[in-house]
Parts: sequence; C-alpha cells; structure tokens
Amino acid sequence: MRYSALTQRIAGDGAAAWQIHDRALEMREQGIDVLLLSIGDPDFDTPPPIVQAAIDSLHAGDTHYPEVRGSRGLRSSIARRHRQRSGQAVDADHVIVFPGAQCAVYSVALCLLDPGDEVIVAEPMYVTYEGVFGACGAKVVPVAVRPQNGFRVDPADVAALITPKTRVILLNSPNNPSGASLPLDTWRVLAALCVRHDLWLISDEVYSDLLFEGEHTSPASLPGMAERTATINSLSKSHAMSGWRVGWSIGPKTLAEHLVNLSLCMLFGIPDFIQNAAQLALDEDLPEVAQMREEYRQRRDLVCSMLNGSAGLRAIKPDGGMFVMVDVRPTGLCAQRFAERLLEGYGVSVLAGEAFGPSAAGHIRIGLVVDQLKLADACQRIASCAAQLLEARRA
Repeated sequence: MRYSALTQRIAGDGAAAWQIHDRALEMREQGIDVLLLSIGDPDFDTPPPIVQAAIDSLHAGDTHYPEVRGSRGLRSSIARRHRQRSGQAVDADHVIVFPGAQCAVYSVALCLLDPGDEVIVAEPMYVTYEGVFGACGAKVVPVAVRPQNGFRVDPADVAALITPKTRVILLNSPNNPSGASLPLDTWRVLAALCVRHDLWLISDEVYSDLLFEGEHTSPASLPGMAERTATINSLSKSHAMSGWRVGWSIGPKTLAEHLVNLSLCMLFGIPDFIQNAAQLALDEDLPEVAQMREEYRQRRDLVCSMLNGSAGLRAIKPDGGMFVMVDVRPTGLCAQRFAERLLEGYGVSVLAGEAFGPSAAGHIRIGLVVDQLKLADACQRIASCAAQLLEARRA
C-alpha cells in the first residue's frame, strides 16, 4: 500500500535517536539493572496541590469540551507570568494553550511555513525539530556551534546563513541537549537580524525556569520583536508535569487566531481539569518548584565534578536545563558506539550527541533525572567504561 511523502519527512535521525532508549526499557523489562538517563522526564512527583486541583476539578464535573484556545483563566495566568518575567505587554488573547510544548512548536511551524521555506536552527537541536519542519515541507538550515564555546550560538554564524528563502529562526535557550543559554547582548544582535530581514523567531523557552547561571532573556520583549516572535513554554520540566501535557504559545493576536483554526481541526483543546490544575501551578508560589530547581543544580554540579576528574571524559557545564553533555572522544569511540557499550556492558542509558546534530558529535547526553546517589553510581559506571576503553587503546 502507498503512503504519503509526509511519512518520509517525519522520519530520519531524530526518530531513530530513541532506539537506545527503547533498548534500555527492554533490558529493564528483562530484570537487568539499568540506570535510565536517556530521556528528559523529571523523576519528581507533581506537587500535591496541583494534583489536588485536578481531582477537585474532576469532582466538580469539569469533563466536557474545553475552550479550544484554552480557558481564559489559564491564558490570563500564562500572560501574567510572562509579563512579570519578560516585561512584554501581553494578555490572554496572545496565548493559545496546547497539549505540550512539542505540539505548540508543531502548530506554530504549520502556521508560519510553506514548502520550500528555510528555517535556521542552532544545532545541536532537540531531536524532533527535524520532523516538525519536515512535516511542513520546510528546509532546516543548521547553524553549527562549538563545544569549546559552551555550545553557544554566534550571531555572525546565523547571519551568514540567511537567504531570500529564510522565513524563521528557531532558538532554544537554555538549549536541549547542551544546556547553553544566550545572554542579552547575543539576543540583541539576533533580534536586529530578525528585524532587518523580516524574519519570524520561534523562541523555545521550556527550560527557562531551570536556569542556574545568568539571567533568562525572552527575546519577544526586545524592540521590534513582539510582532514577529512566538514564545513556546510549558510546565513539563519546571513543575514535573511532563505527563499532563500542558504547553502554550505566546505571540501576535493574528497568529493566535490562526492557531485556533488549526486546533479546531486537530486538537480541540485540552481537558478543563488539567487546565485548572495548570492555572494553580502558575498562580501559586509552590516551594516544591524551587526545591526541584535546586536539586537539578546540585545534580549538575555532581556530574561535572565526578566526570571531569575521570580520564577520557570532559563534562561541559551547562547554564541550565536537566542534561549534561560529556565529551567521550578521547576514548576512541564515536558517541553512538560509546553509548551502546555503556548500556550493554555497564547498564547506563544515555543518548549519543550525533542524534542532535554534528556539533555534538563525540558527546553523550546525560539526563539529570535520578537522585544523586544513583547519579553518582552512573558516573562511576561511565568512568569505568571510559577507563576500560583507554586501557584497551594503550594495550
């Protein structure tokens, strides 16, 4: 039977990246001890007040069709939070709620891009971006970054890639997988490029609440950027709500109307009981949120300290997020082969950097998604794997 060309555009290296994670789950089912560090799913429970808000909403009968764009209460809370953190003047009518940031990026891309348009994306990039833009028929133009520069984007490299076909720049700060964030001065130069060339910016800010070094800049707040920026965010990482599927886009009101039309034929909103819980998450100053952020920071410091003291390994300290990139090139193996050896021989599941783009070749991504005791155990296993490889090279 025949399938559409779309099925090929949404496949590729990004989809294949999860094979090692699937193998790790298979090993676990067989009773094998595996430390699962290959996916960015917080290991914390969702704070109890949020869970209780959903339960109360269910008992109140909030189980009917929701408002497609998201409830006004939740959208107002999202807008208020964004105003407080960025200074950008937005209200509920600039916000559309989606089942997760992934869906928000996909929907925004469909409303901005035509087949043949070019999208400049900093790589290493989140593995699903390739499929998102492939689904639109757009061409991804990767802008390489340098590990020795902490995986941070150089605006001059972006400028060199702009052509008459360029329509969108997508940037993720703090970045997944690298954890690199962009300072205000860099954003100002990038914003000037967007204005000069009349480009859209998709700003993926899902890790902005997990920033440990520096201050987060939301580029839509810069001069000339509000009318050309779609800001993406969610509660998945900051509030340990990955399974709740709550994300959103903040952008010009005209874009919001287009997104509503798309949602009508694809999603029809997310359940009200989830939205009511999400609104509480945004409105309340929950101590659990700050505690989780501090725990991620401590985990980052632990991993960097342990692995930077191990032969054949170099951890690149991230500014934020929930991952650490580790250079394994001195071991003599590519990252994919190292990750496979690490899983099969030492019971630690990580992702190979090549899955995120050539700039991350020779690096593995470690998720900070287990407690510090387990992370220390994982680091010892990673160091043992590297040591054995180095010994074999010397033999």
